[in-house]
Amino acid sequence: MGKQFVLESSNRLKKFNQLFAGYKTGLVKSEPGKFVMTTLYAKHAEILYRMEPRADDIWLLTFPKCGTTWTSELLWLLMNDCDTEKAKTTQLMSRTPFIEVPFLTPATELSPEAMQMLKSFEKMPSPRIFKSHLPFYLLHPKLLDTSKVVYVARNAKDAIVSFYHHHKLVKLHDFQGNLEEFADYFMEDEVLYAPFFPHILDAWSKRNHPNMHFMFFEDMKKDLKGEISKVATFLNQSPTDEQLDKITEHLRFDNFQQNEAVNNEAGKKMGWLNPDGRFIRKGKTGDWKNHFSPELNSRIDQWIEKNLARSDLKFVSELEQQD
Repeated sequence: MGKQFVLESSNRLKKFNQLFAGYKTGLVKSEPGKFVMTTLYAKHAEILYRMEPRADDIWLLTFPKCGTTWTSELLWLLMNDCDTEKAKTTQLMSRTPFIEVPFLTPATELSPEAMQMLKSFEKMPSPRIFKSHLPFYLLHPKLLDTSKVVYVARNAKDAIVSFYHHHKLVKLHDFQGNLEEFADYFMEDEVLYAPFFPHILDAWSKRNHPNMHFMFFEDMKKDLKGEISKVATFLNQSPTDEQLDKITEHLRFDNFQQNEAVNNEAGKKMGWLNPDGRFIRKGKTGDWKNHFSPELNSRIDQWIEKNLARSDLKFVSELEQQD
């Protein structure tokens, strides 16, 4: 596969280990690409790289906290006759598997359960729907030529805030710092799944491929029904107006947040989430304004400008009206 993962060494490492207390075995970066991931994934990256795509697969790719759960529910509903009742009673993780789950653990080796989960992906009946936060270059090289891929991007400011709260909630991360400290590590490409902009820009460069549907979280907030219709067209699905209304209502954030099949509240009882906070939090565009100091906002603006200087990619970070 031509990728190596190496331990990161820097004078920030000691502080990093104190702030990101959940990483008992540390994190590693790939060479090339500087992709940040767990040591367990690094040992077994070939498994997901060689995971054969099918012609009728649908793959959802995003950077974390950019609408992954929301969009995966949308995809499943479109491909399953708008069955909102099943979508309320069957866990989303079993309907649209998150392929990196077996590697998101401080373990040093894959457990038998993890191996079984990975094998189960191959046995799933078509059409399969998978979701991943991996960049394209760490997935099968024929993925985009073989399967339909939906990519969702979100503005960096809200992504930072949402990923910060995620790091406070999920025990794997067990982040002990404040938002400003987290934002610094995010901009230095030192958080799990970093770097942010190369992940999105690579997908943006593929947006005109016939098997690619590139969409923005902010557009879903502005016109959810309209975005559902666009995805349906891409997937060659023809929901009725009544079904479109049904899906839209099901996915409205206030309703979605209460759905126990998607909100992962069970994770608190299972012990992988801290009791405070919510996995499906606010989903608001512009929530960053409630978190950033003027100084931090200025530094983030400079970071965004630098990373988008040679691109025509534009983000919306505030909306006058949203669902």
